[in-house]
Amino acid sequence: MSRTLRTAILDWYLEHRRDLPWRRSRDPYAIWVSEVMLQQTRVETVIPYYERFLKRFPSVRALARATEADVLAAWSGLGYYSRARNLRRAAETVEREHLGELPRDPATLRALPGIGEYTAAAIASIAFGVPAAAIDGNVIRVLARIDGRRGRRNSSALRREVTERAAALAHGPRPGDWTQALMELGATVCLPRDPLCERCPAARRCLARKSGEPDRYPESAITAAPKPERRVLLVARAGGRVFLMTDPADAHATWTLPYVAVSRGAPLRAARALARIHAAGAALSESPRATFRHRTFSRDTTYDVWETRVAARHAVEAVREGRPVGVAGGRWMSERALSKLPVRAHTQKALRKLSRLK
Repeated sequence: MSRTLRTAILDWYLEHRRDLPWRRSRDPYAIWVSEVMLQQTRVETVIPYYERFLKRFPSVRALARATEADVLAAWSGLGYYSRARNLRRAAETVEREHLGELPRDPATLRALPGIGEYTAAAIASIAFGVPAAAIDGNVIRVLARIDGRRGRRNSSALRREVTERAAALAHGPRPGDWTQALMELGATVCLPRDPLCERCPAARRCLARKSGEPDRYPESAITAAPKPERRVLLVARAGGRVFLMTDPADAHATWTLPYVAVSRGAPLRAARALARIHAAGAALSESPRATFRHRTFSRDTTYDVWETRVAARHAVEAVREGRPVGVAGGRWMSERALSKLPVRAHTQKALRKLSRLK
């Protein structure tokens, strides 16, 4: 049965797979970059970053020789910047210890910064044809449903059972295509809710489908809801530039508009406080220019965006001279310069929103 199941899913994948840029490459480095970028990030978000990143850093050597600032700038807006730092550190290790060639052994791959069990197995199978089982949420869901396993999605018992099953299925023709086929099936057909069973190549064999309630396999994980938060962002402009500061929440490695967390009833007071510190006390309107939400796995943040223009002479002089104003680590910058810096996603969203309001 395993051979028949594997063949059916592989045949489906070869006919229906999405045309994604990393699937057009056999370069282990390019595949590695894609797998790191796809960690906790949607495919459609990754594509333009992936293409720009490879153009800027086309090889392990290019990445290993780049400065951290350059790598973070190329990653700017993609979030979870530790991935970029680890990618660069790992490139240095590959260049130094593996003659610039990414190792094919999953255990050796796991020793590199930022590469865990799933990423190592994905790289080994896709880039090198190694029969390694890459286990992520999509794979757990697909195989648990086919075999009718009901445990909690994040339980160690279910993961152990699925891992054994996946390891057996990994051995066979086209290991790389098989790894991607399971991912693709989970991402496009075997969805967490309302799975598209009529399109599934494993429908005849799927015990969850036969139960009549496929979306109950496996059972939902017990997870904490994202923590709600409200923040005020200040867009201060002077001399055609905008004021940014390094973010203390990210060890001052990325740039952000000034912001502060606030309670529900105090955004205007917080905005005025930011203006006193960073914008020479420039006047503000009674309400924000824009409001938006920015969600991550752990936080659900609402941002209120205030905008002001600084006319104070010392601020304009600082713009001309490139001196900081307000706090250490702050700079007045042209928006064009931001493309060369690692800028937080919420800052990019705020500036785009205000640009559309002009």
